Amino acid sequence: MSDDAPAAAKAQRRVRRFSRYGFDTRIQVSVFREGRTTACWGRTSELGEDGIGATLCGELQIGEVVSLEFPIPIAPHLMKVRAAVRYSDGLHCGFEFLVVTGEQKLMLHQICVVLANAS
Repeated sequence: MSDDAPAAAKAQRRVRRFSRYGFDTRIQVSVFREGRTTACWGRTSELGEDGIGATLCGELQIGEVVSLEFPIPIAPHLMKVRAAVRYSDGLHCGFEFLVVTGEQKLMLHQICVVLANAS
């Protein structure tokens, strides 16, 4: 095994299933901790069919499961989805969508097509 094997394995893990596109909107995040629900808000930075990135007014831990709400440019004009925190660096987090309905998958795909054509 070469000395480059750990670096190659790490790079392989970073390969995304779906592209990310610039997406700036307000987001509401709710997390259940210590017997109560805590909410914070922030701004999104990027969106993909399987996740979203955002900078928040509060810190989250990798692995926490949260509820996300953010406006989208197609009806019903609000996306509500459960997600897991997959990346956290201070106030910037990356979320992977967990339970997404078929309708939500279609909406996310449509939004990403529009965002890809806008860039």
